[in-house]
Parts: sequence; structure tokens; C-alpha cells
Amino acid sequence: MNFIYGLLGVALGASIVIKSEWIVQNFGTYGWAEEHLGSSGGSRLFYKLIGLVIILFSLLSMAGLMDNILLGIFGKLFTGFAS
Repeated sequence: MNFIYGLLGVALGASIVIKSEWIVQNFGTYGWAEEHLGSSGGSRLFYKLIGLVIILFSLLSMAGLMDNILLGIFGKLFTGFAS
């Protein structure tokens, strides 16, 4: 089941990366991205980065590595709850 969700995530991320211009034209620019990531292309870059993050997390989930990474980052927060 993770494989199917992973493929859907990769497809979603790829479509966001490919169609970033369409997203900007239909939903407008993002002020923070325009200010911090570039003057006229910051929103496009932001949407492409969001798409790449979705692809990365989907691939990690498909490979079964997401659990290990999340436990490595946040595992110390939940050590007191283990029985």
C-alpha cells in the first residue's frame, strides 16, 4: 500500500514542479516567496521546492525509510511514553 501512495505522491509532486507557472497564474504569487526567494520568480521557485519535497518524502515512504528518519529526529521526545 505504501508503494501506491508513494507513486501518487511522486505524481503529485512532479505535476506541481511541471505546472508551477500554471499555479502562479491561477492562484497568484506568494508574497513571502517573492520577497525572500527572488523578485519575480520566487513563487515559481517556492512551488517547485514544495513539489520536490513531496517527491522526496514519497520516495522515502516507498522505501520504508520515513519511519527511521522520523524516529531519529523526533524519537527523543517520546522516550518517556514507551512501556
